[in-house]
Amino acid sequence: MDIVDRQTMEQGEDMTIEDLLEMEAIKRLKARYFRFMDTKQWDAWSMVFTEDATLRVDAGITTWGGDPQVRRQFNGRAEIKAQLISLHQDSVTVHHGHMPEIDITSPTTATGIWAMEDFIDNAERYTMGHGHYHETYRKEADGEWRIATLHLTRLRLESTTGRRFRGLMAGS
Repeated sequence: MDIVDRQTMEQGEDMTIEDLLEMEAIKRLKARYFRFMDTKQWDAWSMVFTEDATLRVDAGITTWGGDPQVRRQFNGRAEIKAQLISLHQDSVTVHHGHMPEIDITSPTTATGIWAMEDFIDNAERYTMGHGHYHETYRKEADGEWRIATLHLTRLRLESTTGRRFRGLMAGS
């Protein structure tokens, strides 16, 4: 088994090539999450989640992890899909994830934190947010990684009333 030197990593543990391949698979999973959401491919988007997934969004700005108030929580792939369709089907959205911190915790589990920014534009308001996705992942029987838990925290949130974008959205 090949070992990659992790001197710069926090605990100085050894990481295998297999770990790096699994981390890359999780990065690709998250890329699909963003692309499928923004292009409104809801069936494909829902499949990035485990059947029993949980999605939580904090209320407003998170106080450096000290804000226990969850604005919304959705449980299970079907509820997550239904709720996000109702929230974003008629919105123009752009989601970006940056600088992932992924740790493989077992052959079938992992954790990740992603810096994020999003733009949500609909008839009611235009919102731009910055924060972090805190996630856990599970590798399922089909060999695919999926998001088991997702907790969105915000460092900055700007919002104005009314639609800002006046052009066409993808797929229209």
